[in-house]
Amino acid sequence: MARTVSISRRLTLLLTGGIVLLWLLAALLSFLVMREEMDEVFDSALEETAQWLLPLATETLRQLPQPEAPSAQDEEDHDKYLTFQLRSRDGTVLLRSRDAPQEPFTETIAPGFAQTDRHKVYTAAAGDYFVQVAEPVSHRHEAVMESAGALLLPVAVLVPISIFLILWSVRRGLAPMRRLQGAIGARGGGNLQPIAETVWPEEIAGTVQAVNRLLLRLRSALEAERVFAATSAHELRTPVATALAQTQRLLTELEAGPSRDRGRRIEAALRRLGALVEKLLHLSRAEAGVGLSETENDLLAVLRLVIEEFAMEPEVAGRLSLSITDGVSLQARMDIDAFSIVVRNLIENALAYGDPGTLVEIAVPDNRTVRVLNACPPVPVEVLSRLTQRFVRGGQIKNGTEGSGLGLAIVEMILQQTGGTLDLVSPVAGRSDGFEARVTLPG
Repeated sequence: MARTVSISRRLTLLLTGGIVLLWLLAALLSFLVMREEMDEVFDSALEETAQWLLPLATETLRQLPQPEAPSAQDEEDHDKYLTFQLRSRDGTVLLRSRDAPQEPFTETIAPGFAQTDRHKVYTAAAGDYFVQVAEPVSHRHEAVMESAGALLLPVAVLVPISIFLILWSVRRGLAPMRRLQGAIGARGGGNLQPIAETVWPEEIAGTVQAVNRLLLRLRSALEAERVFAATSAHELRTPVATALAQTQRLLTELEAGPSRDRGRRIEAALRRLGALVEKLLHLSRAEAGVGLSETENDLLAVLRLVIEEFAMEPEVAGRLSLSITDGVSLQARMDIDAFSIVVRNLIENALAYGDPGTLVEIAVPDNRTVRVLNACPPVPVEVLSRLTQRFVRGGQIKNGTEGSGLGLAIVEMILQQTGGTLDLVSPVAGRSDGFEARVTLPG
């Protein structure tokens, strides 16, 4: 079986992946631009701070020629982003801020920007004095990482929301396709009506028109087949019955011998042909949709009448057993003739495939169920599942005749029209053999 793929799931994944990819690309571009802009801002701050500090530090140095170095406690308690050192031309540190290290920021002194492993430094000069303003590299790295996190954080929040919104939108957009699928699935042998073409989006309207053209061709073909089968059956019914009657009359005039034996075989063949003609008539009526009735009917009387008709046949006498639970009545919106066809086919099937000489049990346990049981070897599961298909038989006929393989297909078709169900079970519950056909009438 081919693996199915959900269009809505695929579209959701593709659209969500595309949105996330575009967001990441935009975040990367913003990150690169932002890092460059931040470097420019921080460098400008360093340069401006150095220009402002240079005269102030020089004046402070004149007033405090030997400034007191900050204590270790001071250095520990203060953590400033910008620190400075005032240095002489020979590189000696003359004055420094509280958080500035005692060692020079750079080994050499040159106006402009310089970078060490730990600091970004800007040097400004005035005469024999140089002021160096430094910013920790980790500060810039931290600022860049926090900004990048601020750009990426919405992705984690928006992706689940995007998935939900995209999935909802895709499913809403594909809803007409699911409706079309349901409309096509509702069509079958009993319903080949065209699909209404006024409620579909433009993208699906062409498909609906193509399906309707196909349904029209199928309906024409099935109608032609149904008319041919019904007409042929009606036309054959009388000639077959006449030929059978003439054969039976001829047999009464023949003496025992080869000619009489050949006559018996002709009689059996005509009986089989008559049974097939009868099945074709049942099939044409079932395909015409005769199952449903506008009113509820008492089907229990129909069941008794069918059993009485079977009991009048010499080869069936004594083989049928009917049991009805007290107080049960079969009332259903089902055509009387259609129910008669259902019961007749089930009983014929049980008589044909049941072990010779054994009873065929017909049981009515409740107001909606009819069970027909016969004794026979268990039917394999793979055969049981195909018995309602046309021209499929489940075993060898016990009475020497040949079945048409249409009986259970006719029963299934009529029950589908009325809302009932047909369940086939083998072996029978509580036994190691047997076959049961269980009919559940529409509620």
